[in-house]
Amino acid sequence: MNSEGKKRIWSEYQKEIADDHFFYVRSCIRQSFFPGSEQFFLNFMRKDLGKDVFENPSHTTCTGIGYHGDIVPFSTTMTVVARHFALMKESGYKNIAISCVTSFGIYTEILETWKHFPEELEKTREYLYKATGREFDIPENMAHTSDIIYKFRDEISARAKYPLINRMTGEPLKVVEHIGCHYSKMFPKYGIGGAEFPRVLSGMIESWGGEVVDYPERRHCCGFGFRQYLVQANRGYSLSNTYKKFNSMKPYKPDLIITNCPGCNMFMDKWQYTIKAMEGTTFGSAGDSIPVLTYEEVAGLVLGYSPWDLGLQYHMVQSEPLLRKMGVDFNPDDKYKTKDGKNMPVPQNLINS
Repeated sequence: MNSEGKKRIWSEYQKEIADDHFFYVRSCIRQSFFPGSEQFFLNFMRKDLGKDVFENPSHTTCTGIGYHGDIVPFSTTMTVVARHFALMKESGYKNIAISCVTSFGIYTEILETWKHFPEELEKTREYLYKATGREFDIPENMAHTSDIIYKFRDEISARAKYPLINRMTGEPLKVVEHIGCHYSKMFPKYGIGGAEFPRVLSGMIESWGGEVVDYPERRHCCGFGFRQYLVQANRGYSLSNTYKKFNSMKPYKPDLIITNCPGCNMFMDKWQYTIKAMEGTTFGSAGDSIPVLTYEEVAGLVLGYSPWDLGLQYHMVQSEPLLRKMGVDFNPDDKYKTKDGKNMPVPQNLINS
C-alpha cells in the first residue's frame, strides 16, 4: 500500500482534540490514589504550556462505579453528567477534559445514547431542570486527558530532561502500555486509533525515546472488572486476570508499565504486591516488581519534575530502580517529607524501595 493510502486509512482512526480552553473534571479514584498525576496535568497545561484550564469545585462523581455495579440507574447517571455539562456552560467553556477513563466511557455512552435516542436527551433536560433549575449544552469537544498529553507529546519531547533511555546501557527503556477498556473498546471513534490500533500511549512512549513492548495479552483487561472486585467473593477472578497479564509480559522484561486508567493503574500496582505477598512471585527482569505509572507521572519524569512531587511514593511498587535507569536526580531523604519539610510516617513492606 502506498504512503498516501496509509495516511488516508489512518486518518479515519484520529480524533479532534481541542488546543485550549478546557473545562477539567477530576477522577474520584485518581484524587484518592494518585493525586500528583492530576496536579501535574494542571501545572503542565497552565504553567508550562500557558493553556486555559478551568475546574469547578462543585463538580461531583459521574456515578460510574455505581452505574457499572448495577447500583445507580442510567437515568440518574445521565442527569448527574448533564449537571456537569451545565456547570461547564455556566463557566463559559465548550471543551471538556476528563481525567478518568471510567468517566470518559460514561460520557461517551451518554452522548451516543442521546444521539440515537433524542427522547432520552429531552427527558434528561427535564429531570435536570426540575431538580436544579439548570440547563446545559453538549460539549463541542470532548477529550480524555491522555488525549491531550498525546497531542502535546512532541512539546514534552522537545523539553525532555530524562528521556525514556537506560542511562547505563544507552538502550531505550522497554515500556508496556496498558489502555483502559472504557477508553475506546466501547465506542472506538472516541479514542485515538480506535479499539484496533490504540495509539494514545504508544505514541507518547515512542516520542519520549522508549520502546513499546508487544506481548500476547497486550489488550487483556487489567483485571479490575467492577462486578468482580466490588463483590469480595469474586476478587479471585480479578486477581487471576491480572496474573495472566503479568505472566504474559514477563518474558519481555519490561522496565515499566504506563496506563491511562486510574483503576488499571491501581490494580496492576497493588495486585503485584498481593501476588508477591501470597506466593513470592514477581514479574520484573531482576526478580523485582514492575513500576506502574500514570502517563502524567511518566511525562513529569521526562520533563524533570521531582518524583516525590509527582507522588510516586504513594505507589505499592516503588520507583527507585526505574529512576536510576533513567538517570533521574532525586533525594531519597525527601521521599516522605511534607511541603513544610516535616517527615511523614514511612510505610512498611515497600516493594523495590
